[in-house]
Amino acid sequence: MALISGSMVRSAVPSGQVPNKSFWTRLKLFLDKNGTYMLMALPGAALIFIFAYAPMPGIIIAFIDLKFNLGPWASPWVGLDNFGYLIATPLTGRVLFNTLFMNAMFIITGTMGAIGVALLMNEVHGKFRARIYQSAMFFPNFISIVVVSYFVFAFLSTDEGLVNNLLKSIGVEPMQWYSSPEYWPVILIIVSIWKGVGVSSIIYLATMVGINPEFYEAAKIDGASKLDQIRYITLPLLVPVITILTLLAIGRIFYADFGLFFIVTRNTPALYPTTDVIDTFVYRSLIQLNDVGMSAAAGLAQSVIGFILVIISNMVVRKVDPEKSLF
Repeated sequence: MALISGSMVRSAVPSGQVPNKSFWTRLKLFLDKNGTYMLMALPGAALIFIFAYAPMPGIIIAFIDLKFNLGPWASPWVGLDNFGYLIATPLTGRVLFNTLFMNAMFIITGTMGAIGVALLMNEVHGKFRARIYQSAMFFPNFISIVVVSYFVFAFLSTDEGLVNNLLKSIGVEPMQWYSSPEYWPVILIIVSIWKGVGVSSIIYLATMVGINPEFYEAAKIDGASKLDQIRYITLPLLVPVITILTLLAIGRIFYADFGLFFIVTRNTPALYPTTDVIDTFVYRSLIQLNDVGMSAAAGLAQSVIGFILVIISNMVVRKVDPEKSLF
């Protein structure tokens, strides 16, 4: 009976596992298997902790009337009053619309542009040419937004701008670009695509490179053209990546590129009707009112609403196709 019981116990333990391991033995086995990967992830995890989690206690500023001589913990508590300022101002509707509309346009045009660039780059053969094209596409991302603002001004300056000089050459009256807010949504979209589409295409290009070449070979045998291959093979296999990146972008839809909306437009009051977003509005309010609590409340509201939007969007995606959801 003892022999039978011992064999039964041994047979109940999965192969490769030893029963009654100590905690330190299990930890050693885990580190032997995953230690290298954890070490690789350590710098990124440290940065996330330092810049995202360590400052979390600072959200108390959104609920207090900060007195610098008292510090955040001794300043008077005001509850939701700081959030009330954001709701009560008559400019809230315009600022929210501009933020949501422009970010939605950035997501749509940025995704289409990144996929288009990735498709073109995927057709480049030869390492030397591929490196030249990739460097040319990535270069704008490393240009300071201040320098970009001077590029835009060189094109759109009323007196000596390139665009107005071209208009003069064909007998058209020069445009007052910096006092015409209706044109700036398109201008900012063009600048955003030019600056970021190269880097945004990297993930899509990496996905395309990982597609099994046999799919394309079988399509060629069946007589599929290059456009048919893109339509029926490449794009469907990109849908999961597009979904994930779109969900992540939705999480920041209440955040705006401060440099793009503040520096490129040169903070021109005439352009506020179409270029004034939450970030620029809060910045000007902070400068004028010196209300740190209101600024903190705006940042907290942006984060919470973005988090809720990601959850809702992911639920919708999971209802349609669970395999394409983020979590």
